[in-house]
Amino acid sequence: MDLSIFEYLPVSCDVTLSAPSSPTSQIFDIDDEIAQHDSDEDSSSASDLDPIDQRVSPAIRDTEIVDFGTEDQPRELRIGSDLSTDERDGLVQLLRSYLDVFAWSYEDMPGLDPSIVQHRLPFLPHARPVKEEIQKQLSVGFLSMVEYPKWLANVVPVPKKDDKMRVCVDFRDLNKASPKDDFPLPHINMLVNSTTGHSMLSFMDGFFEYSQILMAPEDMEKTSFITEWGTYCYRVMSFGLKNAGATYQRAATTLFHDMMHRDVEVYVDDMIVKSRDRSDHLAALERFFERIRQFRLRLNPKKCTFGVTSGKLLGYMVSGRGIEVDLDKIRAILDMPAPRTEREVRDICEPIFLLLRKSQPTVWDDQCQRAFERIRDYLLSPPVLAPPTPGCPLLLYLSVLDIALGCMLAQLDDLGKEQAIYYLSKRMLDYETRYVMIERYCLTLVWATRRLRHYITEYSVHLISRLDPLRYLFDRPALVGRLMRWLVLLTEFDIHYVTQKSVRGSIVADHLASLPVSDGRAIDDDFPDEDVAAMTSLSGWRMYFDGTANHSGYGIGVLLISPHGDHIPRSIRLAFSDRHPATNNIVEYEACILGLEIALELGIRQVEVFGDSNLVLRQIQGEWKTRDAKLKPYHAYLELLVRRFDDLEYKHPPRAQNQFVDALATLASMIDIPADATVRPLLIESRSVPAYYCLIDEAELDDGLPWYHDIYHFLRLGAYPKAATAKDKRALRQLAARFVICGETLYRRSADGMLLLCLDRTSADRVMREVHTGVYGPHMGGHMLARKIMRTGYF
Repeated sequence: MDLSIFEYLPVSCDVTLSAPSSPTSQIFDIDDEIAQHDSDEDSSSASDLDPIDQRVSPAIRDTEIVDFGTEDQPRELRIGSDLSTDERDGLVQLLRSYLDVFAWSYEDMPGLDPSIVQHRLPFLPHARPVKEEIQKQLSVGFLSMVEYPKWLANVVPVPKKDDKMRVCVDFRDLNKASPKDDFPLPHINMLVNSTTGHSMLSFMDGFFEYSQILMAPEDMEKTSFITEWGTYCYRVMSFGLKNAGATYQRAATTLFHDMMHRDVEVYVDDMIVKSRDRSDHLAALERFFERIRQFRLRLNPKKCTFGVTSGKLLGYMVSGRGIEVDLDKIRAILDMPAPRTEREVRDICEPIFLLLRKSQPTVWDDQCQRAFERIRDYLLSPPVLAPPTPGCPLLLYLSVLDIALGCMLAQLDDLGKEQAIYYLSKRMLDYETRYVMIERYCLTLVWATRRLRHYITEYSVHLISRLDPLRYLFDRPALVGRLMRWLVLLTEFDIHYVTQKSVRGSIVADHLASLPVSDGRAIDDDFPDEDVAAMTSLSGWRMYFDGTANHSGYGIGVLLISPHGDHIPRSIRLAFSDRHPATNNIVEYEACILGLEIALELGIRQVEVFGDSNLVLRQIQGEWKTRDAKLKPYHAYLELLVRRFDDLEYKHPPRAQNQFVDALATLASMIDIPADATVRPLLIESRSVPAYYCLIDEAELDDGLPWYHDIYHFLRLGAYPKAATAKDKRALRQLAARFVICGETLYRRSADGMLLLCLDRTSADRVMREVHTGVYGPHMGGHMLARKIMRTGYF
């Protein structure tokens, strides 16, 4: 080993290197970098490197291996297996003439031309050698010894999955002292779109890509790290450096700036040569090889594949047809077995539901198997995504569920057939589920435009949804808070709302089938089993129950609360107490059974049960035995109901939280309703203002001034009434904060930001007569009349 390339300073230290049992997340590791390659082991060993990179790779079944070396020194490259004889011979001859651009070991790497790129440091690299690894990198010139370094880091050995050791260096301090290089990486979606639609592709990967870039001489010592055998620094750019990915991307962009987006696509060290015409692919490859030979960039032969028609690119399967589903990601569906138990049968639809009927024998016949295979084939056939065509408008579908939202971006091709471009879905946060439906559509539109901004900024977009969020935002007289933010975010896009009636029915049907809306629409009258309602169980439901026994009778009350806060009350009087004497425990059982029956009718399969009867709750959970003969039939029936739920959780609430159902039960017990009487549902409303709210007080007119005189005078001159006390002044200041003067007119600011014109007695009489006589609708009561006037813009 030639030590003339090193500078060495003996350091007095006692260091013991040991592999930690679990690597800390604060240590920079090669797997944490953008490239994510297993490339710190000797490349001469075939078992040390993955044959195909996980980010950019072809479909392995469509390739073959060609050996350009000897039996002792194989030089294997992977090419497409579906090439014609002429294409194969031409590609093999081209690769043979450019074998020098590939690197099979460290010695084959001269390093990128320093005139193109050098990595400069205000911070440190990462690698943790064992002694052999340090000597290996030292022998090929990757490391050099240093004396008196200003920056010094420790090596950290990290075990790999194959029981080998990964070499890492702890450069946290150096990276903290370094500014961020903001050189942008390519947008993944745009890169994938640029690669699709080509008839032939070649995938290539740099060989120890970061080690091909030399460090700036003045920054080498900053990468110093200490070992038992000396103190070393990197002469090449190492993994773990803060801006290593940006430096490599800048170098790749400089190398291929005139070829990118035409023949070549580059994402850090991953390179793709593409051709729309198969006959042009060899010429494009030759230009690429000439360029990397000129600037001494070397490729990894084990991760290169030439002349294929499809492959994986950054998690997508790209081909001439478009962007397809990755078979590795749907492996669970491919290997999905046929159902074996009744519970598994409930997860399948169509004729399989017939097996759930009590009168139907549970036999998995050919019809069920065909239905199962059709379902699996449907799940394996999602739409093939295609890049957008310039000049044609995009179609943006919005779909909103109770707890989720989704969108699909599409475009019509030359034949009028819809091509999917992108589709997204997202579960709403808890506070977002409390928005009204139209605001959920506004939220979905804003979310879609932010996620798909790189598509829709250059196109006209036709928005298709059940509701029109654009009209809601742009037609409102005043917007505040989030609605104003959403409006500002949407003004930069060219979006037009299109009703579903003006779109072909098949398009809407396909979209709604993939993103169904739970709006209670009729499905199919011939659906085989109504129990399908139990397939979509709703979580977050709460059920309160209580029973009351008093001298007036027996009553039970139940309250169901949905995940969105909707209250569903039920109150029943027990009229069988004369024939079957009831007790407090019987009444509690009746209430609990009623609540569970209502939940089952609504299709609820997960619910929290709240009851103040400790006996009923303990017996349901099996903690207490049911010894009373009168309660045993109730307990047996309750167990049958419980089995129909997926999840039940029992809680004993404080009495203050059970007052609603207690009032329902008490109401039912104290009212004896005749058999022939009709009782409409009880409506409980909340009134926020007293009944005389709209009354114009004659006493205020004694001084001949309008009711708002003191407010107007205070806002205009800042003066208080002469007889005002300190309390009156404070009240006037608080009240005046809701008013504003525009010109000479006083307005009151409403909750939604609108300005309401303040009326005196004469103007108020005139407006009330006009509104009440039918100008704004039919005759109405006083309270509704006042609200109508305020919505019109008066106060």
